Parts: sequence; C-alpha cells; structure tokens
Amino acid sequence: MNAAYVIPALPLAGFGLLLWLGRRLGEPLAGWLATVMAVGSFAATVVTFVYLLGRDAGSRTVIDQVFTWVPVAGLHVNIALQLDPLSVMMALFVTGVGSLIHVYSIGYMHGDEQYPKFFLLLNLFLFSMLCLVLADNFLFCFLGWEGVGFCSYQLISFWFDRNAAAVAGKKAFVTNRVGDFGFMIAMFVIFAHFGSLTFTDVFKNLNGTPGALASVTATGIALMLFLGAAGKSAQLPLYIWLPDAMEGPTPVSALIHAATMVTAGVYLMARVAPILFYAPKAQTTIAVVGALTALFAATIACAQDDIKKVLAYSTISQLGYMFLGIGSLGYVAGLFHMVTHAFFKALLFLCAGSVIHSLHGEQSMKKMGALRRYLPITFVTFLVGWLAISGIPPLAGFWSKDDILAAAWHKSPALWAVGFVTAGLTAYYMSRQVALVWFGRARWGEHAHPTGGGEPAPAAGHAGGHGEAGGDPHESPWTMALPLVALALGAVFGGVLNLPFGRFDLIQRWLEPVLPASIAPDPHLGTGLKVTLGVAVTVLCVIGVVAGLVPWDRKAEHPELEPAVLAHGWYYDEALAAFVSGPGTELADITAYNIDHDTIDGAVNGVAWLVRHGGGAVRKLQTGYVRNYALGVAGGAVVLLFYVALRIGR
Repeated sequence: MNAAYVIPALPLAGFGLLLWLGRRLGEPLAGWLATVMAVGSFAATVVTFVYLLGRDAGSRTVIDQVFTWVPVAGLHVNIALQLDPLSVMMALFVTGVGSLIHVYSIGYMHGDEQYPKFFLLLNLFLFSMLCLVLADNFLFCFLGWEGVGFCSYQLISFWFDRNAAAVAGKKAFVTNRVGDFGFMIAMFVIFAHFGSLTFTDVFKNLNGTPGALASVTATGIALMLFLGAAGKSAQLPLYIWLPDAMEGPTPVSALIHAATMVTAGVYLMARVAPILFYAPKAQTTIAVVGALTALFAATIACAQDDIKKVLAYSTISQLGYMFLGIGSLGYVAGLFHMVTHAFFKALLFLCAGSVIHSLHGEQSMKKMGALRRYLPITFVTFLVGWLAISGIPPLAGFWSKDDILAAAWHKSPALWAVGFVTAGLTAYYMSRQVALVWFGRARWGEHAHPTGGGEPAPAAGHAGGHGEAGGDPHESPWTMALPLVALALGAVFGGVLNLPFGRFDLIQRWLEPVLPASIAPDPHLGTGLKVTLGVAVTVLCVIGVVAGLVPWDRKAEHPELEPAVLAHGWYYDEALAAFVSGPGTELADITAYNIDHDTIDGAVNGVAWLVRHGGGAVRKLQTGYVRNYALGVAGGAVVLLFYVALRIGR
C-alpha cells in the first residue's frame, strides 16, 4: 500500500519542482517533468488497483493515515487516504486521462511565454483532484474541492491579458463560491448530527435500515451537497461559468472541464449515496435538475458556431445525464457514463484543439470545412468521439447512455422522455459540428486571420509543423496525435467495462462493496423492455445524425435552424448579467448603505460611543478628594443598613 502515498505525492512534487526550477528548465523539459509525474501517479494508481483487486470484495476499503490535521475538542480530522473501489476508480481515470492531456500539452503549448507555469498549474490541479477523490473525510475532500476551483480559475484566465479570459476566470470563481456555500452548510449539519466528518463514522449505520436517519435531516444535507455539486458540475442554474471557461487553453478544457473537475459533483453524490437513500425527495430533485440541464444545454448547443462552445454545452448536457442517472438510483450507470464521457469528451476537445492550432487560432466552425484531407489522424479520431457521444452502438457512449435511460424509465417515464429527446439532439448537434468542420467546402482559406475570440495563434514555423500563418492546415506533432489515438481506443472499447450481460458488468461488481444493493438498488427492467428502449433511442440517434449531416454538409448558413434564442443560450446569461449590472448593483448599494453602514456599522459605532461617553460620565465621580470618598462610603453603609433593617422586619 505504499504506492497509495505516491499517487498524490508525485503531482505535488512536480508542482514544487516547477515552482522552484520551472523557469530554468524551460521548454520542453518543464512539460516533460510534469508529464513524468502524472504518468508516475497513474502507475501508482494501477498498482493500488491491482492490490485491492486481489483482496476479498468485503475488505477492499483501506484507510491510510498520513497525519492528524485538526485535533480540536470533539473535532478530529486527519489527512488520510480512503482507498476503496469508488476512489480508486476515480483516481484511475483522473490520472490516466490527465497523463494523456499532459503529453498533448507539450506540443500544444509550444512557444507559449508561460510554458512552465502552465504545467505547474496542471500538476497542482492533478494533486488537488486526487485529494478530492482519495480523502477519507468531508473536510479533506473540501480542501481538494477548493484546490481544483483555484486551479480552474488560474487556468481559465491563463491568458489574462485578454479581457474575455480574465472575466471568464472571475465568473467561474464567483459561481463556484455559490456552490461551495452549500457544501460548507452540509458539513456543519453533518458534524452537528453525527459528531464527525469522517466518511466511515458518518456512514457506518446508514446501511439501508429504516429510520437510521431522519428524512428531514437527510434531505437538508443532500440538497446542500447537491448545491455544491451543481456549482462544480455546472448544473442549472449554476452552469453559466462553463461555456465561458472555454477561454482557457484547449488542454484545460479537456482536463478540467470535460474529464475531471466537472465530474467532482457526480463523485460527491455517489459518495454520499448512504445519505441519499434516506432522502427520496432530494433524489427526485437531483434527477429532475439533471434531466432539465441535459435538455436545456443540448438545445443551446444546436445553434453555436464556436467549436469549443458546442463541446462546452455538450459537456453540461452530459453532466446532466449523469445526475439523471444518480437521481434515478442508477449510481453505477451515472459513474459508468462519467468514465466513458471522460474518454470521448477529452478526445473531442483535444481534436478541437488540434483543429484550432492548425488554423492559427480560429474557432468559428463557419470558417472551417473540408479539413479531413489535411488532418487525417485528427479527423478519424474525431469521428470516433462523435459516434461515441452520439450513442451509436457498439461504441462506449451507447452502453452508458442506455444504462442511464433504463434507470430513468424505472424512476419515471417522463424523465426517460426528456433523456430520450436529449439523446437525439446530441446526435444532431455533434453531426452538425462534424459537417461544418470536416466536410463541405473549405472556408478557412477565406479567413486567413481570425477576427477575434479564438485562442492565440501559434508562432509561425514552429516545430509543430503547422506552417506559416495563412498556409494550409497540417496534422499535429506526435505529442498531440498520440493521446488522440489512445483516447479513441477508450471511446471504442470503454463500453466493455460494464456490459449488461454475462459477467461483463465489471464496474457494477467492482463498486458493489461501496454501493450495495441495500442503498443503491439496481433498476430491474425486463429484457424485452430494455431492448425496445435501446432500439428506440438508437433509431432516434441515427435520425439525429442524418439530420445534422445532410443540411450542414451542403452549406454553412441555415438561419432557420439557428434561432437567436438558442444562439444566445435562451438569454439566461444575458438576463443574469443585466440584472447583476442593473437592479442587482442598485440593490447591493442600498443594502450596503442601509444594512452595512446604518445597521451594522451603526451598532458597532453606537456601542463605541456609549462606552466612550459613559466612561467620560463615570470619570466625574473620581474627584481625588478623600472627603468625597468618605461620604460615598458612609452613604453606602446607610443604604446597606436600611436594606438589612427591611429584611429583618419581614
């Protein structure tokens, strides 16, 4: 189990070394150092996984204490690693996908002035994410939770000299603070009720026994934790930060906003499944919010022109799918989709980065087209990701999405219907993206220089082989192409991790010690019904693919298919911005003056005035004359005698 300590220690060591030697190492050594630390962390996770795999299912939870963190009265919090099937599964795909993105970044960030700083932040993010998923208590988990939030802020605004990037970073930071408030309230209630923040202490009696936890308490904790999850995982109404987060470098979008950080909320909900069992209303709320988020974001993605914005709204939609599964008691289905989504969404983002890099920073799909001949590896791997996310069998996305829809049907046919429509929309907008980027007429030659809003163009003639500005697009270097191939393999074969027949339900059996049937019952549907539902959604996805390819392959302009309300995200973000900058600002000013200035400051200043003037008045009694003090003593004695005489008289 010594390998367990190495999992978070290597990224932390990489952060420390880059903080000290980053500028001296420069490019590409700083990138390779960070990558070696990420790969080493992945190798240590594999060793730990093999160790747990060799143990009996009932003894696959091991706590490794590092040191005591908070020994205060009744609150004892340790820095300790909880190694169980759920945390190790999370660590496997976090470090695995993270390592591939590190390799990709070596080529992608070539020529950037802040090259060492970028990899320093990547290693710090990886360390924070591992703290989050490996923690054995809520407070240590919250430390990692805040760490990934800080790294997200830094990486989104990495090119802070661009105002859009700086604003996007602040927006992400502020929005996540709203969710973090819910997480903190939940921790306060948990400690007040259970007297501990350690997972094993909190969950030890929550094994599905009726009455083990009051429904009101469980619902309050669950909803507050879900508020935190909604902020981190971009669910309604706190999704607004994620589309703007695309202002960061594309590897950041892939690592943080597709594969790892945004799945932290899904992990948190699965971790507290023993509490959710006693909060059925909270489960329904999670399922409804997830379904609405999935549909809402999918409609917006249908009318976006920015290649990364389409994938951003797609990420929000797929995260909604995961919460739909969690809220429908399909914990394994939601986690299975989280793993497959990490493969195909990271793949799609990295492919988008390759396209943007080859077009010198251009991000508008309307200024692309016919790129399949120039970027063959990126094209083929993008097709794999497209088919996987579109739910086309037998790729990974089909199996995980089908499991979620089965759980949703068991929960409510209405929730299934929302997920069903969302699946069709997903196939449509992803096919639209494929048609605009890879097929049709080459429009990039008409726009040699991006008009704004794209990532900074790579330096002319670098070793990446992209040619000089205005030249034809070229395929990416091997450091960028190799991760694409590896992720494409995951998108193809990831479905075998949890096939719904035989002994191929590997994730289901692996997670059973953490998510037993007593608190996470498997939704049972008849084979005939499951096949019928699977065929129906597959047919709809095929229709969505055709509907997205045919019109958009012919021409890039279809105003009738891009209504302004969808292009502007149902005007939600704009309405929120208008409120904050208008009535919200005025309300804040009024509140600041009437409550802060008059009430709070007035009370504080009033107490100070009272003490000062009261003291001044009392000072007048101190005359310095003995005769006055003697008179006072005599008067006091008279009062005491009078009081005693009255008491005796009674």
